[in-house]
Amino acid sequence: MRRVLTALSLVALLPLTACGGGDDDTTLTVLAAASLTGTFTELAATFEEAHPGVEVELVFGSSTTLAEQAVDGAPGDVLATADEASMTVAEDGGVLAGGPEAFASNRLALVAPADNPAGIESLTDLDDSGVDYVRCAETAPCGSSAVALLDDAGIESAPASEEVDVKAVLARVTQGEADAGLVYRTDSRAAGDAVREVATDDLDDYGPAYANNYYVAAVDGSDDGSDDATADLAADFVALVTGAEAAEVLGEAGFGGIVRE
Repeated sequence: MRRVLTALSLVALLPLTACGGGDDDTTLTVLAAASLTGTFTELAATFEEAHPGVEVELVFGSSTTLAEQAVDGAPGDVLATADEASMTVAEDGGVLAGGPEAFASNRLALVAPADNPAGIESLTDLDDSGVDYVRCAETAPCGSSAVALLDDAGIESAPASEEVDVKAVLARVTQGEADAGLVYRTDSRAAGDAVREVATDDLDDYGPAYANNYYVAAVDGSDDGSDDATADLAADFVALVTGAEAAEVLGEAGFGGIVRE
């Protein structure tokens, strides 16, 4: 019964309210960073199995976009972002039911199509003439990290395109529409043989500054009519995400532990 939507789909749902009424015929809407697609789909199935009658509706997209939509009143019971800054947008907007919790981290990876036609071997190759690379828009966590990394690496060439989220970057690479792209390491792993990950050592040399911590929090649904039962379910989902079972799922997908400054 689980539904998976994109952030654009969420815009169409703005006039709607969240469902309530306990575990019977209840929808729990989870807004999550696009890089969490695989892991949260698995965790949603686990949650539904433990909560009969509950449907988890997953909405994936850019963390910043989802946080802004939550502030604007889009339906959502849980928010999971790929960085602290995006979660702060929701926190400052007064839409969180409690303080956000860090639960995992991710790092950038440079990927090329499987046959690597441009011969990309390092970050410096992105400055070669004729090389088209893509990254996330700077408003997305994957984009802000990529911009900082490219600046520190001295890369002067502009990207061929700036995509809305990391899944869009990966799609451009796997479809052969770009010679390389900066994605999260988890996305590189999930893509399998469809991409070739390069320059891992180069990126690691820059240290933890380019490792994003992920955050999750329940959203305050009092303004959209959500009841106490839905709030309890949201708290349960946050507990699942921050617990040992989720840590195992996230670790298998390539996420790391929380990065301490």
